Amino acid sequence: MENLKLAYRDVDRLPVIFAVRETARRHYGIDVRVVQIRGEDAFEAALFDGSADVLIEHLEFLYEKAAHGEKITMFCAPSKGGGLHLVVPQHVREVEEFRGKTMAVRTSGQPYAVTLWLRTMGLSNEVETMMVSDGEIGRWGQWKKVASGECIATFVSPLYLPAALDAQLKVLPVPEIPIVGQFAQACRSSFARENPELVRRYVKTVVHALAWLIKRPVEAYAALRPELAPLMNVSDDIELKRRFDAVVNGIKLKPYPTPAAVANTYEIATLEYLGAKGLNPLSVWDLHWVKELDDEGFIDALAV
Repeated sequence: MENLKLAYRDVDRLPVIFAVRETARRHYGIDVRVVQIRGEDAFEAALFDGSADVLIEHLEFLYEKAAHGEKITMFCAPSKGGGLHLVVPQHVREVEEFRGKTMAVRTSGQPYAVTLWLRTMGLSNEVETMMVSDGEIGRWGQWKKVASGECIATFVSPLYLPAALDAQLKVLPVPEIPIVGQFAQACRSSFARENPELVRRYVKTVVHALAWLIKRPVEAYAALRPELAPLMNVSDDIELKRRFDAVVNGIKLKPYPTPAAVANTYEIATLEYLGAKGLNPLSVWDLHWVKELDDEGFIDALAV
């Protein structure tokens, strides 16, 4: 059985990651060795020091690597987008009320996505931002700055939304900006070139795993639950299932990124990694494996 090292940082990604690992073992003869790398520096070095063959999140830094000459291949984008909810006090009815106020912004993830969103809403230079780390206020706890009255709004992951709603905040429906989102994957181009059949089977694995999660979620949850519960630190089965469902609701079967999502994600990357500027973001994307599977009818067959 061939092996492939898949690195991640955030345990919230585990429903998809474990589905990929289990599908690879059951159907494609691949031992996907899942590796958690928490530190940002270590994670960003993983493709280059041999710690990982593939990364499944936090790919923005790779645009800077590519701009500096590293050959990078991004090959699938299973997420529908950011999938975050905007929470506000009960009295707020529209984003126009944000003018002259402050938004709380989580420092982890893609904090600069808020910059693009404010521009899309016509609120550039009209709204201040307060950067708030999880270390300061608890995991996805930026809503506390809204509940206290310090800020007018913040974005919250659906996995952590109930606490904000319990604090009498509400979700304000707003347009999302298209972004590549989580679960996008990348490897070094040399790895793909030297292991073409392995990478093709791995991409097939990913698509198959997405279908398992989307089309047979009860079966997938039952299979993955024993390992998810301790690692995601959720002992209550109802809460674990809610988080699992939130993850599944955010993925799509055909993992193509949209042009707008690629463009926006690249712009976000240039705001955080200044050395990424000047790169054509399409130069790092190779979707031919996904397209081959799509053209062959493999993906549509899974959808039945």
